[in-house]
Amino acid sequence: MRQFFINPVLNKEIKLRFRSLKTFLGLLAYLLAIGIIVVGFIYLMTNFSSSGFFRPEESKQMFIMLSFIQLALILFITPGLSAGIISGERERQTLNILLTTTQSSTSIILSKLFSSVSYLLLLIIASLPVYSIVFLFGGVSPGILLSIMGLYIFTILVFASIGVFFSTLIRRTIISIITTYGVTLFFAGGTAFLFLIAVNFSQSQQLTDNVACYVLAMLNPPIVLASMLMPDIKEQIIRLSGVHTSLWISYIVFYSVMIIVLIFVSIRKLRPNMNPKIR
Repeated sequence: MRQFFINPVLNKEIKLRFRSLKTFLGLLAYLLAIGIIVVGFIYLMTNFSSSGFFRPEESKQMFIMLSFIQLALILFITPGLSAGIISGERERQTLNILLTTTQSSTSIILSKLFSSVSYLLLLIIASLPVYSIVFLFGGVSPGILLSIMGLYIFTILVFASIGVFFSTLIRRTIISIITTYGVTLFFAGGTAFLFLIAVNFSQSQQLTDNVACYVLAMLNPPIVLASMLMPDIKEQIIRLSGVHTSLWISYIVFYSVMIIVLIFVSIRKLRPNMNPKIR
């Protein structure tokens, strides 16, 4: 197992990614943007408040806003970072050279996968001090923050796996990126649209056991995040679907299976004519 995570491919990818000045300028711009949003939110709340104080309820609202902004960032950036890692090697005509090394297909795919998500993990870790402002004013427990961060990391792995899958199957990087963004848009926006239709149908027909509402909700990252932050949404979904299992549990189970399948197929398709015993 050690060779899958500590190998020349991963070392090279990490060094190339983090030696660039653009990487740290992007990190700086991201933290400045998040900081400006937080300071601006506090300023507006205290400016329009009659008491002039920033209350714990408003701190929770700020936390919810930051959580959705960061999730949107993850869904927007992850496909772009992961959807060209294999097809890009193929277009530069370096993939065949990489395949002639002693690295197995599993090692190459996993190394490419983790190198593509390392930058996003850095963004999440670097944003933790900004979240400390929330604890300064109260309203959010550390347990909620840890659960949200865990959801972020898992979501990154999900959509990075989708990007690696299409990058392995599709030869052109631009087509791979467009396809990955299309799938991401479906899971992030399409399932939300279908969920609203299912909710409308359930309310018009006065149904209380429409499982489609639950299935569509558990596939949608923003809805899962909303159910973790706002208990009212969770109770509404339970009332409509009749399913009492937490959305995040089903979310993790379904997408964990999907990650395994996508990575397995990517490994198989990287060297399609090779003996499976030496992968």
